[in-house]
Amino acid sequence: MQVMNNTKQTIVAISTPLSSGAISIVRMSGENAISIASNVFKTKKGMLPSAFTPRMLMLGTFTASEFSEQALCAVFKAPNSFTGEDMVEFQCHGGVVITKGILAELVKQGAKLASPGEFTRRAFLNGKMALSDAEGMMDMINAQSEAEIRAGYNLLSGKLSKLAFKVLDELVDILSEIEVSFDYPEETIEYITKSNAKARLVEISNQIKAALDTASAGKIIKEGVSVAILGKPNVGKSSLLNAMLQDEKAIVTDIAGTTRDIIEGSITYKGLRFNFFDTAGIHETSDAVEKLGVDKAKNIINSADLVLFVKDSEQTEAEDQEVADLLKNKTYLTIINKSDKTGNYDITDNTIRISAKEKINIELLVDKIYSFFKKHNQASNSLVVANQRHIDLLSEALAHINSAIDALDSYTLDLATIDINLAYNALGDLTGNTSNEKVIDAIFSKFCLGK
Repeated sequence: MQVMNNTKQTIVAISTPLSSGAISIVRMSGENAISIASNVFKTKKGMLPSAFTPRMLMLGTFTASEFSEQALCAVFKAPNSFTGEDMVEFQCHGGVVITKGILAELVKQGAKLASPGEFTRRAFLNGKMALSDAEGMMDMINAQSEAEIRAGYNLLSGKLSKLAFKVLDELVDILSEIEVSFDYPEETIEYITKSNAKARLVEISNQIKAALDTASAGKIIKEGVSVAILGKPNVGKSSLLNAMLQDEKAIVTDIAGTTRDIIEGSITYKGLRFNFFDTAGIHETSDAVEKLGVDKAKNIINSADLVLFVKDSEQTEAEDQEVADLLKNKTYLTIINKSDKTGNYDITDNTIRISAKEKINIELLVDKIYSFFKKHNQASNSLVVANQRHIDLLSEALAHINSAIDALDSYTLDLATIDINLAYNALGDLTGNTSNEKVIDAIFSKFCLGK
């Protein structure tokens, strides 16, 4: 791994949101963290952090140049800490001025303000976690649904890195055995080594492919389910959006063509996030602005995971044929709105009769939408590859493994090692073993301060 391990300096940052609250946390990491803490904190009995039992909260006084604060302090000794270095955390009253004052005093005592993600970066550089584990932590912080939290936790807990490290070890073994075959080039030994290498590469290929097969579920978990609301003008699409969001997100009038642009809104249901897109009514129009809205509505069909085809209970099939033609080979639900006019609320497999205005069968509709995607809301112990960087690197590794298998079928062992090494490099980038400093910087720059 070609990454500079410049972690000598002690860093400090506020780890909690900077606002008024019950508590705030300021953390330090580095070889001088405990000695700096001992300059500013002591218990009522005069005990300093240098004498604290590790991982035990101690009540005492933090003395800054401008004020004193009753606070809690915990010491974490290397290597048994988050970063692998000596660490100190102060828990103070959650005032903005207090928190900033403690931070300023620690900087005055010699600590350096941490850059975004620098604590986690040090954990990675000190071997406390793989790069993919760190990205799982970031995914958990940014999660907008329970499914995203679960996927992030599986990364953080090392499910993907364990697979990658296992494959990396196997690739090293295969490469070393091939090197042995060069030293003993007798035909019988080469044949056995070549056959054995191929069988093991096939197994590796299957393992990587199984991980990549979760990517479609990962995309839905990461980005949410995209649901387009489509139909003729004035069938109640905007009313339906408002009913599902339980919010007056879209303007609703009796005038056909009120919606001229895409209106978005999201909900989380049973742990999955659903992104709804209300669209302009599909119809022929000479109005330039209205036509742009109609074109957008047609285009969004291609990116939607599901389409809600909304009809008026009093419309005929012929009136909706233009919209129906757009939905060929597309997954959709037919929604018969304004059913309060007819009193008919019959439900079939792919047709639900509702009243958006009266909010009848809305919850049933949302549950039906969820049923299309509940298989993606996987159990907490399942590995789901949701990060695009991981997908790209796994795909690259798989391509090289399969190329090596082909080489073993048609060429010599030494040619196969070229692709095996390339596969190793791709998986090494996933864990951070072979990543360069620019890649590391780019990933950790997305973290928040204090993490």
